[in-house]
Amino acid sequence: MSGQLRIIGGAWRGRRLSVPRGPDLRPTGDRIRETLFNWLRARVPGARCLDLFAGSGVLGLEALSRGAAEVVFVERHPRVAAALRAQLRDLGGEARGRVEQKDALRYLAGPVQSMDVVFLDPPFRSSLGGDALHAVATHHWLAPDGRVYLESDSHQPAPELPSGWVVHREKRAGGVRYALVGPAEA
Repeated sequence: MSGQLRIIGGAWRGRRLSVPRGPDLRPTGDRIRETLFNWLRARVPGARCLDLFAGSGVLGLEALSRGAAEVVFVERHPRVAAALRAQLRDLGGEARGRVEQKDALRYLAGPVQSMDVVFLDPPFRSSLGGDALHAVATHHWLAPDGRVYLESDSHQPAPELPSGWVVHREKRAGGVRYALVGPAEA
């Protein structure tokens, strides 16, 4: 069984995506994505992005549609990773997008690549958001002027930020808290 999403901006604007359904799949809605990509408007073109806990991949696909140079999608579930590879093929995004079928925390422990934007939307009601956020900071995955998009359950405490990091932008929509975080600017 699958659901439908659509790309809301960029070269693939309006393209519909079939995405598998699952208990942990909670794609970021259109309204939140619109706000997020308004925040990132100047950062995405030419950016290197990492979509951790990719799921539907809608955040990374939206970034590719809006001119990101590269997006690495990290998704541990084989069926979901295969669906994401098919989406990249259908959209013609294979040259700039790559799917890694791995656990996100194990991926972050591997060889580091400096990223301009990291999308971090883990399953709600888990400690994975905070754990991944600290792994991104500890292993230096973020470029000096980079940002992490962090989505979490607004009914739970927000994940603790790494030392020296701040919230640059933050909003809530229904049960979702979403923010751009990163190192404090000098």
